[in-house]
Amino acid sequence: MAAIPALAEDSLDLRRAVIDTACAMNAAGINVNKAGNVSVRCARGRHDGVLITPTGLGYEQLQPDDLVLLRLDGGRTLGRRAPSSEWRFHLDIHRARPELVAIVHTHSPAATALACHGRGIPPFHYMVAAAGGADVRCAPYATFGTQQLSDRALAALADRRACLLAHHGVIACGASLPQALALAIEVEHLARMYLAALTLGEPPRLSDEEMARVLAKFEHYGQPGAAN
Repeated sequence: MAAIPALAEDSLDLRRAVIDTACAMNAAGINVNKAGNVSVRCARGRHDGVLITPTGLGYEQLQPDDLVLLRLDGGRTLGRRAPSSEWRFHLDIHRARPELVAIVHTHSPAATALACHGRGIPPFHYMVAAAGGADVRCAPYATFGTQQLSDRALAALADRRACLLAHHGVIACGASLPQALALAIEVEHLARMYLAALTLGEPPRLSDEEMARVLAKFEHYGQPGAAN
C-alpha cells in the first residue's frame, strides 16, 4: 500500500503554492486561460479539507483568499468564491486516494486530441509507467462537473496517477503539487510523442512483463543508493 503523506496545514504559503501551480500549468503550455483547475488536500483544525481554485477567475489575478476550502467530510464549504465546476472529481479522488495529495486538471492539446478520439496512451514508451501503470487510460465522456464524470474518472484512475477524459482533458495526481504538475507535463509530452509515432503507423508496444519491470524500478527511481 502506498504511503500516506502528512498533510500541510491550510496556510498562506500553501494557498500561494496552489496559485503558483495553476499559473505554472498555463506557462508550461498544458493549459490556457481559465480552463483546468488545481487542488491540494490539507488540514484545517479538526477537519481535513481540500483547497481548490475557484471557478471563472484567471489564475494570474487570484489572491490566496480566492481559493475555496471544501470539507473532506462533506461539511460546510469555506470561502468567498464558488469552487471550480470540477470540485466533484477533486473531492472524490481525494477521498478515495489518500496517497494522492494534489490534483492538476488540464486541457493540454496533444493529450486532449487523443482523448477526443477516446484513446488513452498505450505502453509505446517506458515512461508511460510514470503515471503508475502500463498505460494511461481514457475515461468515457461525461458532462463536465457531473457525478458521472467523477465516477468515470475514478475508474480510469484505479491503480494509476493520471488519466485522460474523453472530449475533455487530463487529470494528473501526486503526493505534492510539484509532483502532480510534473506528471501533467509528462503526460502531455508522452501524448505528443505518441501522436508523432502514429504518423508512421501504430507503434509497437512494450510487453506486460517489461512494463512490470519498469514499474518496479520506478518504485525507487531517484532515491539515494538505488539504481535509476
